[in-house]
Amino acid sequence: MVNVSLLNNQIESLELPIERDQFLRSMIRELAGTLQDVIGIEEAAGFLNVVGYRTGQHVNQLYKNALQVSNLSREQVTAVLVDWKRRIQGDFYVIEETDEKIVLGNRKCPFAEQVEGREAMCVMTSNIFGAIAADSLGYARVELQDTIARGAQECTIVIYLQPSEALNEFAGQEYFKAE
Repeated sequence: MVNVSLLNNQIESLELPIERDQFLRSMIRELAGTLQDVIGIEEAAGFLNVVGYRTGQHVNQLYKNALQVSNLSREQVTAVLVDWKRRIQGDFYVIEETDEKIVLGNRKCPFAEQVEGREAMCVMTSNIFGAIAADSLGYARVELQDTIARGAQECTIVIYLQPSEALNEFAGQEYFKAE
């Protein structure tokens, strides 16, 4: 007969790399990978677009409520994007900030190594950044120039703040303020 209490103690004392954060990152990686493999990267990105945009709306509202403002200024948008990523263990920083664009770099993805080879996961960042910027500034076009998911050492993300015909040459997702 097995001593259940002893067995439970033995199992509980095992040193295993299992914890909530790692589990959730792994689950999102597998979801994104399965979507990419089954329906393709474009369609996978489409599904993750919806999730990212809704998350962006939620994050945006949290910051606006905390700051007690109805709209964020450009400077606040930049600070919010960097702060939000810091809070989820990214390492984003400002490369450039003008009336036309915000350029951010990132040395560490919040998804850690789980993002490698899963470009569709970057759509979450694009949509969250786009939702926050467009809601307060009226428009955003997010271009993921370099990403850790595609093998770069760091990410470079450009958030264009003004529509332009010249921007049609660039890859990126457009976002508009919801009415």
